[in-house]
Amino acid sequence: MEKEIKQAPSQIAKIVLFGPESTGKSTLAKALANHYNTHYVNEYMRIYLEQRLNQPNFEFTQKDLIPIAEGQMQQENLKTKQANKFLFCDTNLLQIYTYAKEYYPSYTHPVFENAIKKHNYDLYLLTDIDIPWEADPLRDKPHEREKMFRIFERTLKKLKLPYICVSGKLEKRIQLAIKEIERLENE
Repeated sequence: MEKEIKQAPSQIAKIVLFGPESTGKSTLAKALANHYNTHYVNEYMRIYLEQRLNQPNFEFTQKDLIPIAEGQMQQENLKTKQANKFLFCDTNLLQIYTYAKEYYPSYTHPVFENAIKKHNYDLYLLTDIDIPWEADPLRDKPHEREKMFRIFERTLKKLKLPYICVSGKLEKRIQLAIKEIERLENE
């Protein structure tokens, strides 16, 4: 049985980029980290899958989800130590689990679910689908963007997590995010 997937304690604000594929999460995470002179956490699932795509007979299964979750948290915990004031997470366990439930509707895993309940983030930036979809070998839902956006937004609402929707071109998204982050700082 897998051990608990722990989030390192910290005093920094953690902001998650959350939403469907090809909606600018990585670009926005990098831009905000640059603006605040801090770090961001890469999407570990992409790293994991890119390493395995060229392996003979590799097939993504539910068994890959826990190693992906563990890798995501290892990266987040490492970057938490390096960040100053803010850490921008290009995905988190809730994002991974939301996709897992879409691909494997009956998927449940107590370690995963407990980690999601225990982990804390200060803000979710829900990325809108108003930018063009860009194909790559890991993206497979170009015609389901609206459906997936609704699923991600419903997830945030159901769990009563703090979020704003960021839309428009990159500069507008950055401005919306900065405005909300400054509001957080002043609370």
